[in-house]
Amino acid sequence: MPRISRILVESVTRTFGAVAALRGVSLEVAAGEIVTLEGENGAGKSTLLAILATVLKPTLGRVVYDPLGDDVEAVRPELGWVAHESLCYRELTGRENVELAARTYGVPVEGAWERARDRVDAKAFGDRPLRTLSRGQRQRIALARALVHEPSVLLLDEPWGGLDARSSELLERTLVDERERGTLVVASTHAMDQAARLGARRVRILGGRIQAA
Repeated sequence: MPRISRILVESVTRTFGAVAALRGVSLEVAAGEIVTLEGENGAGKSTLLAILATVLKPTLGRVVYDPLGDDVEAVRPELGWVAHESLCYRELTGRENVELAARTYGVPVEGAWERARDRVDAKAFGDRPLRTLSRGQRQRIALARALVHEPSVLLLDEPWGGLDARSSELLERTLVDERERGTLVVASTHAMDQAARLGARRVRILGGRIQAA
């Protein structure tokens, strides 16, 4: 399967009833780049990320993933998605969540957990049920799960929220590593200092429209 080299967002509008969450948004993101989506709550960051992740469909406009076009079934195996909440199975351990994702993506299970575990430093808690973990630990497992199939696109919705210093440091190191691997990374955030630390391109969203990119 070809890796995604670029995402083109073309005049995307998304409405929920009478409310427009996105209004004619256009954006281009290339492989080997980190982009931070910045804006207040309700600005449209999470909606745009969900559309990039193929979780939501645009009301108008389209998203093109070069060289795969807009074929959702072809695109999804190339995406890694970390939502604001981990969305992992709370009764399963971190290991079980990651191994389940490996099977889903057709990745050999043998060694999948160990590789993912080491990337997010989860050895100390990876064999405990998710319901017993802190938010930072749960998000590390979610990140490990998102990376288990080595996606060409990594999407993260407010990944820094509630993280301790150690988890935040690991997250930022992983994002930089992914960029150097050629991954296209898009993350939403409230804090501007994170973009500077990551060497990221900042995209400001206000009222469903891009103000600066």
